[in-house]
Amino acid sequence: MRLVGREKLDEFSGAHADARPWIANWKRSYASASFLADKVVVFNVKGNSYRMEVQVAYKTGTVVVRWIGTHAEYTKRTG
Repeated sequence: MRLVGREKLDEFSGAHADARPWIANWKRSYASASFLADKVVVFNVKGNSYRMEVQVAYKTGTVVVRWIGTHAEYTKRTG
């Protein structure tokens, strides 16, 4: 798959170094993902400390990082 939005992951990794190893390997760690409407997938990062929301275009093999942040920020954002 082609990843779009890599700069969001790089920026987040710079601010949250403890999440860097998980982000580097997240494509192999699909076990803690929630599949939502509109091809949106939410990943629990580093034991649910963080959340990453992506949109998957299955036909073109593209993953777009829509948002990444702390679990608290995700809860505030999604209500």
